[in-house]
Amino acid sequence: MADLSRLEEARLHDWFVTQRWFGSKAREVAHLNVLEAFTLREEPPRLVLALIEARFHPGTHEVYQVPLGVRPESDGWTERVIATAGGETFYDALADPAHARELLHLMRAGSDVQAGEGTLEFRWMGAVGDGGTVDVRPVGVEQSNSSIVFGERLILKTFRRVEPGINPELELLRFLSERDFPHIAPIAGWFAYEGRLMDATLGILQEYLADALDGWELALDTLSSDPDAFLAHVHSLGVVTGELHTVLGSDASDPAFAPEEPSMESLSLITATIDEEIERIFVELPELDALESIRGRGQDVQERLQMLSNLRAAGRVIRCHGDYHLGQTMLADRGWVLLDFEGEPARPLPQRRLKRSPLRDVAGMLRSFSYAAAGSALLRGAPAPDGWEERARVTFLEGYFDAADPALLPPGQEAGHKLLSIFELEKAVYELRYELNNRPDWVGIPAAGILRLLEQS
Repeated sequence: MADLSRLEEARLHDWFVTQRWFGSKAREVAHLNVLEAFTLREEPPRLVLALIEARFHPGTHEVYQVPLGVRPESDGWTERVIATAGGETFYDALADPAHARELLHLMRAGSDVQAGEGTLEFRWMGAVGDGGTVDVRPVGVEQSNSSIVFGERLILKTFRRVEPGINPELELLRFLSERDFPHIAPIAGWFAYEGRLMDATLGILQEYLADALDGWELALDTLSSDPDAFLAHVHSLGVVTGELHTVLGSDASDPAFAPEEPSMESLSLITATIDEEIERIFVELPELDALESIRGRGQDVQERLQMLSNLRAAGRVIRCHGDYHLGQTMLADRGWVLLDFEGEPARPLPQRRLKRSPLRDVAGMLRSFSYAAAGSALLRGAPAPDGWEERARVTFLEGYFDAADPALLPPGQEAGHKLLSIFELEKAVYELRYELNNRPDWVGIPAAGILRLLEQS
């Protein structure tokens, strides 16, 4: 294992807990421990990929991937510095083009790197070119992951928090690529850890869509200039979504993807989960004008939910996108391209790999239309035209139901819309909790969605 003894834990801690990708800022880190450290580049600037354990009180822990660059202090390196010790500067290696190119080289070469009882496996598919080695830049906005663009042709996403098991994004992209599904950014390579700690996906390399339009930004741009322009693309987005689910549910021989019949217990579990959310949220709604329409209506929501749960047929459950909204889509010359198949990052990886009704993805996109209509006024000062959201919903659903395999869906339009309402309600309650905690000015959006569901016949 590479020697990182000169990197003091206190200095590492001070840097570590302030990073955007560190997901437990509300908890106190009791100890940071380097579990594995792989030397990927020997000559200066050295590159070490470390798996670091953050321990919390009372005994829980998380593991993070931290690629470290090490340069002589005399180099004067100042980008994303963690600490300077023993005449060396330790820094976030993903800020250094030399180290980004090294990761790309290791994937191209199909290399294995060992340290202690663990192995880093780098693999290459190469379907979309090598990305060149000239222009390398980090993507400016970091959240739970960190990304690097190569030559405006490839993008590497590194998963900072490491969890046991194959990441759903790698799993789904490989499945879809093998079946020639055209509406994804093809995978070019990946790297993973195998060893005593766990088996885990660390990074995925894909085609970079340099000239494509972000679906969320496209919706906002057209709502403030030409509201009908985006609706012209919504039907095809529904078709692509239906085709996605049809392909994901097409292989009965693969246990990880074979469609399954859901039990009534699983549907009851969905409603019970939402019941718990309602209990926590509706009891203590803050005094905000935007919440007056749903104040005191927690019981109404629960009763509606209970009525909707009395379904005798709910279609099949399959592997789904898991976090589907306009921000996960791009409009390219070849049509819609769907991105980010890792699911909701806040959920544990085993939950993100569960099979679910494809209508859960559909509900996520319908809620995204609500956000676009409201976001146009909030962000661009241009209210959406009356009826725009409803037209988007109807157009999307027409395209979706034309393309989706009916065998995956509840039999009959009424049953399908009832189940879809369950997932919309689940999503709206989740959104209400999120906005209360993060963007109080936006709470009116999920509140309006909950009210609409209550007023449906």
